[in-house]
Amino acid sequence: MHTTDHIALGEATVQPDQPVVAGSFTTITFTYTAGHPVDDSGFIKIAFRSVSDFGTPQFDEAAAPNYCTVHTTGDCRIEPRWDPKGHLRPWGRALYLRVRNGFLNTGEDIVVVFGDTAGGSPGWQTQTFCEETFEFKTFVDPIATYQFKELPDSPILQIVPGKPARAVCVAPSLALVNEEFTYHLKLEDVWGNPTDRPQEMTHSGFSTPGVRTVTAADEKTNLSARSNPIQVLTNEVTLRSYWADFHGQTEETIGTGSIEEYFIFARNYGLLDIAAHQGNDFQVTDEFWRKVNSTTRAFYEPGAFVTFPGYEWSGNTPLGGDRNVYYTSEGGQIWRSSADLVPGNHSAHENAPTASELFARLKEQRDPRSFALAHVGGRYADISMHDPDIELAVEIHSAWGTFEWLVEDALRRGYRVGICANSDGHKGHPGASYPGAGEFGSMGGLTCVLASRLDRDSVFEALMSRHIYGTTGHRCLIDVEVVIDDGRSAIMGDVVDLRGSDTGTPRLRAWMVGTAPIEAVQVRNNAEVMKTLRPYDRDDLGSRVKIVWSGAAVRGRDRMVSWEGGLWVRENAILDATPINFWNANQPLKKVGRTGLKWKSNTTGGVSGVILTMENSTAGSLEILTPERRVECEIDSVGLDPKVWECGGLERKIEVYRLPDRQHSREFSFTLPLTQLRAGDNAIYLRMTQEDGHMAWTSPVYLHNAYG
Repeated sequence: MHTTDHIALGEATVQPDQPVVAGSFTTITFTYTAGHPVDDSGFIKIAFRSVSDFGTPQFDEAAAPNYCTVHTTGDCRIEPRWDPKGHLRPWGRALYLRVRNGFLNTGEDIVVVFGDTAGGSPGWQTQTFCEETFEFKTFVDPIATYQFKELPDSPILQIVPGKPARAVCVAPSLALVNEEFTYHLKLEDVWGNPTDRPQEMTHSGFSTPGVRTVTAADEKTNLSARSNPIQVLTNEVTLRSYWADFHGQTEETIGTGSIEEYFIFARNYGLLDIAAHQGNDFQVTDEFWRKVNSTTRAFYEPGAFVTFPGYEWSGNTPLGGDRNVYYTSEGGQIWRSSADLVPGNHSAHENAPTASELFARLKEQRDPRSFALAHVGGRYADISMHDPDIELAVEIHSAWGTFEWLVEDALRRGYRVGICANSDGHKGHPGASYPGAGEFGSMGGLTCVLASRLDRDSVFEALMSRHIYGTTGHRCLIDVEVVIDDGRSAIMGDVVDLRGSDTGTPRLRAWMVGTAPIEAVQVRNNAEVMKTLRPYDRDDLGSRVKIVWSGAAVRGRDRMVSWEGGLWVRENAILDATPINFWNANQPLKKVGRTGLKWKSNTTGGVSGVILTMENSTAGSLEILTPERRVECEIDSVGLDPKVWECGGLERKIEVYRLPDRQHSREFSFTLPLTQLRAGDNAIYLRMTQEDGHMAWTSPVYLHNAYG
C-alpha cells in the first residue's frame, strides 16, 4: 500500500490488461480500492491526456457508444461527472467520481465499466492513435477537502495499430537518370497508424528523363500504392526538394510519446528529410530544454536527416500569439512567453512576454542564429508584430485547419514572407499526422524545402530565401519561375526590382505534378486572385458534380464548423459518390437509396465535400441541407465556375461545380503574362487544388514595381 503524507491512497487497476486496438470499441473495467477511507463528498478522479481522442464517457444512454456505468462495494453512492478541462494540462480530460450518502471504507471498491455493453452499447471507443502507456492517471481526495493526491502507480493500457487497411508509397521527389534510389512502402490501419516498419525497396533507376512514379505492393496483404511523383533529370540541379514537418509536440508538454520517439517516427515512419520539435514554452522546463537540444544534436545526420532545436512561443494572441522558434544549432536560449507550468515558475532563462520582445531577444543572440514561423493553433499569431529578419514564413495549414487569412494579413501589411505548412501534431506522428476522431479537423501539412544540400546551413539558407512551399500533407512537385525581358528570372521567394529598367511584361511560368488529378490553379497577387487556370475546359465537362463546404467560424479556438447534413437529387440518380476529406473512419459518407447522401462533417478552415457521378448529366435538381445553409440548384445550371453560397465567418461557404467524366492529367503547366501590376510589391503566388481535396501554396515571388 502506497502512502503520501502518511495517508494510504489505495490502488487502481484496469482489466483486461492486454493491448487494445486503436480506435476500436471495447470494454475496460477500472477498479479503485480504497486505502484511507474516502469521506462523504470526497472524490476519486481519473485524468487523461488532453490530446487523446477516445470517446467521451456518457452515463445516460445505455445503447449509445461510450456508455459507462459506476458501482461500488461501499455503503455509499457514486456520482460521476465528466469534465473536458478537469485537471492540469496536459492531463485536462477528467472523470470525477464523487462519494455521496456514506463513505468508502478501506478495502472497498469503486468500479467504472468504460463501455458497458449490457444495454446495447457497442462499447467505449479507444483513442485512434497508438501509445505504449495510455494512462488512467488516478487521484484521491480522501478527506473531502478537494486536495487531490496522485497515486504513485496508475494503471496503463497499450494501444496498438489495427489491421492494415491501406498502403502508402513514398519515394524521393528527384532522381537522376540511371541513378539507383531507395523508396518505401508503408502499411497503415484505418486511422493512419503504421502497422509495421516501412519496407525499404531499391529501384535501379530510370533510363530516360521525365516524371515517373513507382508502384509497390505488399505480398502478405495484397495492398499496393503508387508513389508520389519523381522528377527524373539528366543532370544534377542546384536545388533539390526536401520534405519537412517543422512542428509537433510530445508527452513532455501536450502531446504523446517521448521526444526520442518523435524523431524516430519522423525519420523512419514519416520518412521526412527535416523535422523539428515545438513544445509549448510555458510547459518546457529548463531540464527538458536541455533534452530538446541534446536530442536534436543526436538525431542530426547531415545528408540524411536534418533537425533543428526549438520551441513554441505561446503567448496569448493580444501579446503576439503562437510563434514557432528555431535555432540553427544547439545552445540557444529559451525566451518564454510565461513560465506558467514550469515548476515554481523558476528558470535560468528570462521571459519575453510579447512577440516584439521575443524578436528583439532573438536578434540579440547571434550564435546560434534563430528564425521563427507564425502559427495558428489554439492561439493565433497577431501578425501586426513582425520582424522580417526573424520571422521568415507563415504556416497556413496544419492539423488545426487551413488559414489562408494569415498570409493575406501579412501581405496586406507589406511583409515579404514565405508560405509553409506543418502538422502541429500531438500524436507523435510527424510527417504522417492524421486527424483521428478529435478536434483536429485536417491532415497535418508538409513543407517542401528547395535546398542545395540536406544540412542545417543549406536548409536555413532556403528558409531565409523563402524557397519553400506548403501542402496539406501530400508530396506534389511545383516549379515557379518569373521571367523578365531584361534576362532576369526569379523563383518562389525571390524579390525582383522592376524599377529603372526596360522589363516589359514579366511572364509567370509554372509547372506542377500532383499526387492526384489537378483540378485548378489560382494565380494570386497579394490577397487577390488574378486568374484561375485548369487543365480542362467547358467542352470536357461531364456528369460528375463536385460539392464542397469549407471555412471556419472564427480565428480562435472555437473555429470548428459543423456541416452535418445531406443532399438529395430529384428527377435524377446518383451512380457513385466519392467523399473528399472524410478523415473520421467512424463517420463515413452514407448513401440513402439512389438519390440521397447523409454525412457528419466538420471544417476548421479547410475543405470537405463529395464528388457525385450523376445518371443524367443535366436532368433534375440538387438540394443540400446543412446547419449553415440550405442550397438548391438545377443540375444543368452547374458548370465550370463554382456556384457559391456564402455562410459568413471566415470563408465559410458551399460551392458546387462540374468536373470532366475522365480524370485528367496529374501534370499541368502554363505561362501567364503578369499585366496590370500595382505600385510597390506584387506578391505572386499559386494555390493548387487537386481533385481529391489536397492543396498546395507556393511562397510568393515579390515583384517590386514603380507604378501600376
